Amino acid sequence: MNFYWIYNLPNWLFAIITISVYILFGVAGLFATRNWVRRLHKIDHSHNDIVGYYLAAVTVFYGITLGLVAVGTWDTFSATSSKVDDEAQVVASIYRDVNSYNEPWKSQMRQDLRAYTYNVIHVSWPQQRRGIVPSGSGVYLDSLQKHLMSFQPKSLGEQIIQAEVFKQYNELVECRRARLNAIHAHLSGSLWAMVILGGLICIVVTFFFDTRSFGMHFWMTSLLSALLGLLIFLIATMDNPFRGELSVSSEPMELVYHQLMKKDVIIKPASSKLKP
Repeated sequence: MNFYWIYNLPNWLFAIITISVYILFGVAGLFATRNWVRRLHKIDHSHNDIVGYYLAAVTVFYGITLGLVAVGTWDTFSATSSKVDDEAQVVASIYRDVNSYNEPWKSQMRQDLRAYTYNVIHVSWPQQRRGIVPSGSGVYLDSLQKHLMSFQPKSLGEQIIQAEVFKQYNELVECRRARLNAIHAHLSGSLWAMVILGGLICIVVTFFFDTRSFGMHFWMTSLLSALLGLLIFLIATMDNPFRGELSVSSEPMELVYHQLMKKDVIIKPASSKLKP
């Protein structure tokens, strides 16, 4: 069973659900254990100081762990976004460099790059958002490589350009592979169990306070529960970098396509189709 369906929800609804679940757990547990905890104390508030020390220790350990998880998740999200930027930059560089080639190689390679970029935006990206590793765009890279290999430079200048384009082509292949590898980059089930159960344990510890004012205890537990739910929501939205509203965008590729490629006449190859 997976919970990927949560990424189909709007972020505001996802946040409300996450926070509400933790608050409901805290409030329900508080009502259920209040009389039992009072009996444990025997004398009013006799062990509140011990509970306070224990809560501080638990929250410190949990906070450090949660912070490391949050930083790691953000690093993965940022790295994936950078990979997409790099891929778009390499595509733009190759597209400009092949302008130096003679016909028909220039038109053929530019068409390969246009078809590749269009496929990434309109076919690959929707698949990535569903957790599917796309393969269709590789057809256009194969075609680009074939056209590159068929060109025989006849001057020193053409040799230099050919070497540079080959270098950038290899970088493009690496960027694409890095993007595809990031589709399944997410926290493991054991880490998620630690994050969720650790937050619940922190809430449970607050049940052991014995206070004269139940209202104060209620609000203290509710606010802590809401904070923990908010933190877990934040981590969940950044996990799986291509899913949900807060996800890595195809905007860098779209900018390259619309600003650099779309103005050119697109002639679709007879043997190639945009396919997943």
